[in-house]
Amino acid sequence: MTIVQAIIIAIVEGLTEFLPISSTGHMIIAEKVLGITPDEFVKAFTVSIQFGAILSVLVFYWRRFLQGASFYAKLFIAFLPAALVALLFGDTIDARLENVTVVAITLLLGGVVLLFIDKWMHHEEDNGVTPKRAFIIGLFQCIALIPGVSRSAATIIGGLSQGLTRKHAAEFSFFLAVPTMAAAAGYKLLKVVLARAGIVDSDHIGVKMHKAHDVVRHAVHSSKFDLLVIGEVVAFIVALLAIKFFIGFLNKHGFRLFGWYRIALGLALLVLLALGVDLSVL
Repeated sequence: MTIVQAIIIAIVEGLTEFLPISSTGHMIIAEKVLGITPDEFVKAFTVSIQFGAILSVLVFYWRRFLQGASFYAKLFIAFLPAALVALLFGDTIDARLENVTVVAITLLLGGVVLLFIDKWMHHEEDNGVTPKRAFIIGLFQCIALIPGVSRSAATIIGGLSQGLTRKHAAEFSFFLAVPTMAAAAGYKLLKVVLARAGIVDSDHIGVKMHKAHDVVRHAVHSSKFDLLVIGEVVAFIVALLAIKFFIGFLNKHGFRLFGWYRIALGLALLVLLALGVDLSVL
């Protein structure tokens, strides 16, 4: 991976993570178009830059994260369903569904939903997120485990279905992203490190954990560490701008533009795939 490729992937992550257009789907497409081989470092890179996006939420809404235990209890309730499903079936979902065809189909279908969601679920007032509403939003988040669905879109629609306004639904989606993305990114990054170190069983675990430490230390002292730092910074800045833009745009215009974008991109990908076009040469 070159510096230019790292910057492009980080921009894609930061720009799409909190918009209802699927960051995972866009990164899969971007890696394919850029001709990036998904080796161990690339997997670690795409996971680690999510921490930059997480930090943008904490910075933008830092006062909200100083609230009491009730705030964190609701986040935990909403986080739990997807966490359990991912723990049980996450690897299977990734192995079978993480490809451009699935992304194209889910982008298209999700776009159709966004075209009509404003008419179906538009609310001027709400009473905030209750524990019950948080749990139902968490169930919606489970759908986002399918690449291309969009965690943001799923949780915002979940919030709208519970009577939240667009603004409140979007903000709770941002807050929920912090524990969800941190857990997912941390878990996947740990798997990459352990796989690189050859830790596959519990025998001689002390020796193997020392080997894992050597792997991490080598990465930190290698030139690839510069790419990780650049990726984190770029993802943080772009995500910060994307959050500010999305809230303002959503209040004025709703979801239709994002729906048309998803439909156009999904159809374009399906046509290219049907024609047998190699996306890596675009």
